[in-house]
Order: sequence, then structure tokens, then C-alpha cells
Amino acid sequence: MNGMGEYDVTTAVLAITVAAVMGLTVALVRTRRRWRAAVGERGWLLERERESAAQAAIAAERDRIARELHDIVSHNVSLMVVQASAAREVLGTMPDEAAKALRAVEDAGRGAMTDLRHLLGVLAPAQDGTETGPAGRDTDAGRTDGDPGPGVDAVRTPLAPQPGLDRLGPLVDRISFAGLPVEVRVSGEPRPLPQGIDVTAYRIVQEALTNALRHGDGGKAEVTVRYAEHALRVEVLNTGPSVLTGAAPAAPGRPTAGTGRGLLGLRERVAVYGGDLDARRRLGGGYRVRARIPLDRP
Repeated sequence: MNGMGEYDVTTAVLAITVAAVMGLTVALVRTRRRWRAAVGERGWLLERERESAAQAAIAAERDRIARELHDIVSHNVSLMVVQASAAREVLGTMPDEAAKALRAVEDAGRGAMTDLRHLLGVLAPAQDGTETGPAGRDTDAGRTDGDPGPGVDAVRTPLAPQPGLDRLGPLVDRISFAGLPVEVRVSGEPRPLPQGIDVTAYRIVQEALTNALRHGDGGKAEVTVRYAEHALRVEVLNTGPSVLTGAAPAAPGRPTAGTGRGLLGLRERVAVYGGDLDARRRLGGGYRVRARIPLDRP
């Protein structure tokens, strides 16, 4: 009887042990399945996040390229249109002035080509960090001896930096020559700026003056650059018909300054550095573009 009792106890313990092991095994299998499902879902979510990040990066890069192309093409083409129109009007009566205007058209076209070449060089640079293209005005123009000379592919020039406020003088000269007198005021102590802020400040002046030249009705423009202690302030004013007199600022259907891609892109540029840009019509006539860019932002 005692043997039977011990056998029953051993059997019961063994059965309980087997049941516990089976229960733990089932629980382990279920836990592993849930873990695999969670890992799979997490991997799917991570993949979606990677795809979203890649698409956002592509969109941001497209916007950046679009802004650069607009800054390059819009400014130079506007100058070319204004100068070509001026040349056409005085071609018969003042050929010397017409020739000056046509030279300005040529210079603007060459400038646009140079800037575009630099931009393309940044997007797809050579292995040595240089770009391929004509180095000057007289590369191969006018050759008749059959010798291609150095050629477009043989001349390499280093990639030039983007323009900053140090190139404000040539910009003002081009705009003034195109027919819009520009007065420049600089207050505060000029000092080196971060490259991005320097380029942004230049683009603000360039876009505002180009819009004033394209959409303005004569008059003049004033550019003010103020180096404050903690911020850079840029303001561009141009004269024009006053809204108080009811004069139309532009012909019907003609686009007005501040409604296109240029100023929208500038607002985005300025916002990157924590600044703000305001562009609006002045009560006394013309437009005002004003920007403030912090210089002490971490």
C-alpha cells in the first residue's frame, strides 16, 4: 500500500511538472509570436519613417534648388528684358546708348550662365572640386581657324562662393544702369557674417531691387543695411504711385511685387535663421521689404 501511495504521489508530481512545462512552453511560444509581431510592426513603422524622411529631404532639396534658380534667373533675365527694351527704343536715334544697353544684356546673360554653371557644379561637382566651363568672356568666341583651342571641357575654374553683402556694390551698379537709381546706407560696424546669413541678406536686396525694377514706375530705391548688436537688419524701399491718391500701382493683370516665388523663398530663408521678413505696399507709394535676422542664435 505504501508503495502504491508513493507511486501515486510520484505520478501526480510528474503530471503536474509536465503540465507546468507544457504551460510554460505554450506561454513562451505565444510571447515569442507577439514579440515577432511587435518587431515586424516596428520595422514597418521605421521603414515608413525612413521613407517619409527621404521624401521630406527630397522636397526640401527641390525647394532649395528652385530658390537658387529663381534668384539667378529672375534677376538676370529681368535686367536683360529692361535693357533690351531700352535698346530697342533708342536704336535709331542714339546708337551709342543702344550699344551700351546691349552690352548690359550680354553681361547679364553671361552672369546668369556663370551662376548657373556654379550651381550645377555644386550639384554635380568634379572629383577635384572644380567645375568645367569657360573661364572668361573670350573662351572660343569668334574662332575661325578650325582649332577649338582650350575648349569648354579643358578649362576648369574653382567653384565660386555664393554672393554676400560684399558684392552689393556691383548689384547696385547693375540696377542703377538698368534705370533705377539706388542709394545705399550702411549703419553700425560691418563685420563678417555667417555664410548663410550673408547670402540671405544679399538675396533679399537682390529680389527687392529686381521687383522694384520690374514692377516700379520710375522713381528710386533706398537700401539700408544695419549691423546691430544682436541682429542684422535689411530694408529696401522704392518709390511709386501712392495708394492714398488712388493711383494704380501696376497695369491690370500685371503681377505685383511680393506675390511670387521670390519673396516666399526669402521668407523661408530668413525663417531658417529665426528671423522674419515683411514685404508690403507703402502708403506714400512704392514698396517696402524689411528683414531682421538674429546673429546670436545658437
